[in-house]
Amino acid sequence: MLIKDIDFLGKRKLAYIASGLLVLISIISLATQGLQMGIDFTGGTLVEVGYKESADLSVIRNALGEGGFSDALVQHFGSTKDVLIRLKPQESISSSELSNKVLEVINKKTSERAELRRVEFVGPQVGDELAEDGGLALLYAMFGILIYVAWRFEYKFSVGSVVALIHDVIITMGFFSLLGLEFDLTVLAAVLAVVGYSINDTIVVFDRIRDNFKMLRKEESITIINTSINETLNRTLMTSFTTIIVVVALAVLGGQTIHNFALTLLVGITVGTYSSIFIASAIVLSMGVTQEDLMEPVKEGVDIDNMP
Repeated sequence: MLIKDIDFLGKRKLAYIASGLLVLISIISLATQGLQMGIDFTGGTLVEVGYKESADLSVIRNALGEGGFSDALVQHFGSTKDVLIRLKPQESISSSELSNKVLEVINKKTSERAELRRVEFVGPQVGDELAEDGGLALLYAMFGILIYVAWRFEYKFSVGSVVALIHDVIITMGFFSLLGLEFDLTVLAAVLAVVGYSINDTIVVFDRIRDNFKMLRKEESITIINTSINETLNRTLMTSFTTIIVVVALAVLGGQTIHNFALTLLVGITVGTYSSIFIASAIVLSMGVTQEDLMEPVKEGVDIDNMP
């Protein structure tokens, strides 16, 4: 069933207001609360322990809290018998001493003794480098997309696509800041995946807009862009819906290890679908795109070569 004749751009002012509020709230939260950086960025110690039977995470968390590790992050790793404990940097204590103390604390409260599997230490300097490299990767991705869209379409389209991507990234990161969720390398990878998903969705709409500008020459720009969005709407919604089904399954059944990764994708895909419809195309319209902007330049001398 084809969905058509929805006046998306007629509601662009409401979309601008809604997006502006979400972006403002996200920026305020990021500026005041910041992100709850994971051990990948802050540095610290990672301790993996194993049990012969399923481990009760609530008991382990309570034991660590009573033992002076109230800020420890505890989650299953691979199976319910394996537990991953993330600890923030501890001064004046080595990783081996820290892991032994953790093992002693949790064994006092659990009926079954835990077996130490591995201990890893991430230094603060390495964490800072990872944070810097991750931010640069995000900026490079944005810059590359700007160049690609400007080359494939027109600079007005590239501005619209990059504004939409910045909109998506800020709101997604603001969501993590507002809820105080841990932001680690897996979440950063999900943010980069959201950038790729969002630009793909936007490119599909832009392709149809370009084709319709060439075919519907007598129509106004707002009518052409609205028609293009309506013609690609079924594809956009079906792609987003099927992807969200998989992501929800990962968030619910994938365990704590990939929960935040799946949650990032869920928020990012939802916001990205919205922005490709209401933000990217609306920006292009606001910049005054016309048929002339998408006309291919005529090469000099072509008419002379075709003369008898």
